[in-house]
Amino acid sequence: MNNETTPLLRNPAKEKLSRGEPVFSMTIRLVRTVDIASIAYTAGFDSVYIDMEHSSFPLEAAGQICMACNHLGVTPLVRVPGLDPSFIARVMDAGAMGIIVPDVQSADEARTVVRAVKHAPLGERSLAGAPPQLHYRALPADQTARELDQASMVVAMIESQDGLNAADAIAAVDGVDILLVGANDLSGDLGIAGQMDHPQVHEAFLHVIDACRAHGKVVGIGGLGGRPDLIRQYLELGAGYVSTGNDVSFLSAAAGQKRQQFN
Repeated sequence: MNNETTPLLRNPAKEKLSRGEPVFSMTIRLVRTVDIASIAYTAGFDSVYIDMEHSSFPLEAAGQICMACNHLGVTPLVRVPGLDPSFIARVMDAGAMGIIVPDVQSADEARTVVRAVKHAPLGERSLAGAPPQLHYRALPADQTARELDQASMVVAMIESQDGLNAADAIAAVDGVDILLVGANDLSGDLGIAGQMDHPQVHEAFLHVIDACRAHGKVVGIGGLGGRPDLIRQYLELGAGYVSTGNDVSFLSAAAGQKRQQFN
């Protein structure tokens, strides 16, 4: 029997991270249909994140994919364009299990995201009623809020020197789960765009790893999908969440490889 100590809502990726196991994610930027959830599941991904920052992805399609992922045990996250609490709330109400926010530069910005994702007392999100994450169960309001808040994730991206400088303060924010290093934008901001094995990029990862270790948070690896050697290195150093690449790059690479077979 379910009770207050037995959650109805599970987040498989969050559970794996809590056990110290790595989580591998696929970014969705192109495919608008629920088929991509089954593809991610069959390919063995623990999570997906739908990129609403660098695409024209509609909210309705994002919600449908989130719901399909939840049924398959693949944790759906959504990268939003910015800090708008009303948009973040709509994404969560559509079925997402967490929010990724680009270029977080301060603890105050991180707290803004937490307030938008979580209900009182940690946050300020309005309770929408029976949510898709709970298969539209009608539960007492306090239980619904508790279930959603225990399972939801907040991911703050570190993509600039300012974000890097504030990494320790961001990691200290209650409710933040992951600091995801976006190596592409970060290397550009550091003046070494695309140089993923540059010492400054390495030092940046080490700095975020130290900050997360000090506050019991998870380090995420982004922008290194083409460098599995570096991903393995940072996993060994303590990172836990890996953004492996997006559906556009996967399709292009597979199509190119197939075409070359006929030369």
